[in-house]
Amino acid sequence: MAELRVSELPLGNGWLGISPIPGRSSSYEVDLARLVAWGPSLVLTMVTTPELVRVGAEGLQHDLEALDIKWRHLPVGDFGAPEPITEDLWAKTSPEAHAILKAGGRVLAHCFGGCGRSGMALLRLMVEAGEDADPALERLRDARACAVETEGQRAWAAAPMFERLGWQQ
Repeated sequence: MAELRVSELPLGNGWLGISPIPGRSSSYEVDLARLVAWGPSLVLTMVTTPELVRVGAEGLQHDLEALDIKWRHLPVGDFGAPEPITEDLWAKTSPEAHAILKAGGRVLAHCFGGCGRSGMALLRLMVEAGEDADPALERLRDARACAVETEGQRAWAAAPMFERLGWQQ
């Protein structure tokens, strides 16, 4: 198996990282050690609970929090975009991620393959930070070529704030 690799790019004072789920590339323990070595302050888990169980990563929250790394579970189905419950979780998680980045910290997003859902989350952070969606997506894909796999993921990440909140223009 290939080893877990964290692709990275700067955002503001901090860094964004994107990777596959620990346990997909190698053993869970080996992949977790590689993820932790990147030094995240916050890990965004964009997979469903069954996907965590499938690779033996159901203890990820406990393992990260034991190392004083914040963990947020934002479940999205493969090739999907967030459902309303995950959208609500995002509203609580996004300000935390931006505060970490502003302070020079690192935010890592992972999904199963480290492409679509995790790329969608990072693109959303980039847009929220003021970047235009298309150049931000190009910059993200320079770091991880497969980032953001569907138009639905891109649309969710790039939607103007008023659309996400249901406001009229």
